[in-house]
Amino acid sequence: MARGTAIAACLLAWLVGTAAQTAQPALWPAAAYGAIGAAAIVCSLIAWRFSQAGLLAAAVLLLAFALTGVRASIRLADALSDDRVGQDVTVVGVISSLPRVDALGTRFQFRVETARRGAQAVAMPERVQLAWYRDRDDDGLAGIGPASARAGERWRFSARLRPPYGAMNPHGFDQELYLFEQGIRATGSVRAQPAPQRLADAQPWAIDRLRQALRDRLAHALPDDPRAAGVIAALAIGDQSAIDKADWDIFRATGVAHLMSISGLHVTMFAWGAGVLVGWAWRRSEPAMLRVPAPIAALWGGLAAALAYALLSGFGVPAQRTVWMLATLALLRTLGLQWPGPMLLLAAAAVVCAADPWALWQPGFWLSFVAVGWLMVASQRPAPAPIGRVARLRGVAGDAWRTQVVCSLGLAPLSMLFFQQVSIAGFLANLVAVPVITLLVTPLSLLATLVPPLSVVAAVVLAPLSALLARLADMPAAVWTAAAPEPWALIAALVGCGLLLMPLPWAWRAIGLLLLPPLLWPVVPRPDEGRFELVAVDIGQGSAVLVRTRSHLLLADAGPSWGPQAEAGSRVLLPLLRARGEPRIDTLVLTHGDADHIGGAGALLRGMPVADVLTSIPSTHPLAQTAASAGSRWTRCHAGQAWTWDGVSFRVLHPLPDDGIPTSNATSCVLQVRDRDGLTALITGDIEAPQEAALVQREGDTLRSQILIVPHHGSRTSSSAAFLARVAPEVAVVQAGYQNRFGHPAADVVQRIRESGAQVVRTDHCGAFTLSANGSTCTRLVRIRYWRWLPPVLPQHPGSRGAEVANFVMPAGETHGASELRRDAHRR
Repeated sequence: MARGTAIAACLLAWLVGTAAQTAQPALWPAAAYGAIGAAAIVCSLIAWRFSQAGLLAAAVLLLAFALTGVRASIRLADALSDDRVGQDVTVVGVISSLPRVDALGTRFQFRVETARRGAQAVAMPERVQLAWYRDRDDDGLAGIGPASARAGERWRFSARLRPPYGAMNPHGFDQELYLFEQGIRATGSVRAQPAPQRLADAQPWAIDRLRQALRDRLAHALPDDPRAAGVIAALAIGDQSAIDKADWDIFRATGVAHLMSISGLHVTMFAWGAGVLVGWAWRRSEPAMLRVPAPIAALWGGLAAALAYALLSGFGVPAQRTVWMLATLALLRTLGLQWPGPMLLLAAAAVVCAADPWALWQPGFWLSFVAVGWLMVASQRPAPAPIGRVARLRGVAGDAWRTQVVCSLGLAPLSMLFFQQVSIAGFLANLVAVPVITLLVTPLSLLATLVPPLSVVAAVVLAPLSALLARLADMPAAVWTAAAPEPWALIAALVGCGLLLMPLPWAWRAIGLLLLPPLLWPVVPRPDEGRFELVAVDIGQGSAVLVRTRSHLLLADAGPSWGPQAEAGSRVLLPLLRARGEPRIDTLVLTHGDADHIGGAGALLRGMPVADVLTSIPSTHPLAQTAASAGSRWTRCHAGQAWTWDGVSFRVLHPLPDDGIPTSNATSCVLQVRDRDGLTALITGDIEAPQEAALVQREGDTLRSQILIVPHHGSRTSSSAAFLARVAPEVAVVQAGYQNRFGHPAADVVQRIRESGAQVVRTDHCGAFTLSANGSTCTRLVRIRYWRWLPPVLPQHPGSRGAEVANFVMPAGETHGASELRRDAHRR
């Protein structure tokens, strides 16, 4: 095997070994990784001695696997012990990130120095994430002023912590991976007693304090334009939280979100500019030139500048990835190794994975490297050197056009895979935004940290671009959305893009075009006629249930709102609906007016066509105006309403037409869904015991339903014994938030449900619960990974954790799927 091939094999082996370990469902004992690492070293020595390239690649694979396993073991060991979950602990430490301030309060990362429970010292994870709520006194939460917490300050807090946790929905964002990659091993809230206390600062010149001072300086320079100030702060110091949510929506719709933070492009351009300056200065010093050649000095000077810029930006994962890539290229160039482009790309990927193994599971990793790879492929077309100024300008414009074509087309398959959308407007938007943001706004933003008045100039340059982007985002076809692609469709699209981008005859490119439709117009599986699919979404402390028939979709409730900048509609439901290929909602049922049921409704009405809204909420509610603006019909729900979709019947059982007290729990819309085989689901909102008794009396045996969405999230006010006996559910789904402050579901309610013979499925344990023709699935139990939280009732041994669970787990190891439920319905 040639030397170059052997090096490429070893680099690829490192990536494969890292990927294999990070795909493990559970970690092995540390001793096992140590033994594998020792075996890898022995194998590498043998391979080196006898020039066995294949054995050397295998040794590198094993070494990458072992080292990643050891690092994961160390990180997991820095965990919150079970006996500290939910307890108040006094912690002393330093705020180690720029606080994120919103209407609810402040969130920040906290580096723990000491922790005590009473008079006893206790072990705590080194890095935690805390929420310090504004003006709160319920449940012992501490209130905070708008500018109380600042980066780099030392504080003493009483905090209530829990393990890192995030909602688990199909194709959803993996919050637990994000926290694990950041090294955050617990999250929690600041408590009121004892009162938070600011202490003497230990690191007056820490980078976090510098970033805080720069953010304050930029904000003060533009007091009348906070939206522009937010973008400038994001570009200068990486404070993405400063960008307004409305602006983020525009940037995503126009495909320029990657430009509005300190991305790899910005770090690379900064390194290039710094390198040019270092090289220019180096050539004017003869002693310096004799010691180190100017090109090498420029290379390492640019790398040092890139590292400084990345540190100033908070050293986030995208900036780290770029720094490691630039360091790899600088080292290879210094060593005089003239590797071809694909080999350089492979080496950079291996170094990035060595620094951050879990980057392999992040969309940014693949988008970055695939973009560079496509540019390498497209640049193979020979072009004559331009002669003359006009020809050179035309060449620069042509290169920019070709680069944008390559990036837009080449990254479309990955964009559909990760985000289920492609920005059609992004092609034009990036042609304008890339030079404006990279060459003008970003340098001005950086200079504004030294000369604050320059932020005004940056805002002036940004204003027309923002106006253009807003108009592009409002175009009817600004964004193309489709269901998450099947693996074969993704592979076909990647091959098709390759054929289109490579310098090939047009006949081959036509074949490439034919490979794209399965990605852009996927065939989405739907239930058979007369059948329905149900998804109880993992929505936190709230409710949202999808019911899909062959050609219709009903959504019961829209989840909670967590603040002006965050609600379940845009954060959870719209991405889930896009991933499922849902073009519209035929009926949105808002059972009642509590915020945990309607918090995401506004975003849904604005973000997706909704034909009808069926609700107990009066038409004077602000949501009714939102629905009217969106062209949705607003109808009051009442018992007796019924309709049939595709052979599936829907009946409203509650409230009665003359029930008063609008928007209360007592007037929640109750909906029963029944398929052709008698499989029945009962969606109950937040009804309580009196309404349950009335339903039992009115409906009798027609209440029987195999699937019950448990009333009021498992509150003690609901799920009476008589109601459960009449419904006789086989599966009772509780939608509740993890470690929620209400204690839902109540222990006695869970006990009553189990005594009724039903299996309790909790979305905080199960993730999204899906009932389909293929069975019942808990999203949290599909593709288990060691960094994700698992409920304690599940088997913990490695052999069982790795299996993909096709049916939800019963207490005694039994399973229940849709087919079994339908057979039970026939027996009834």
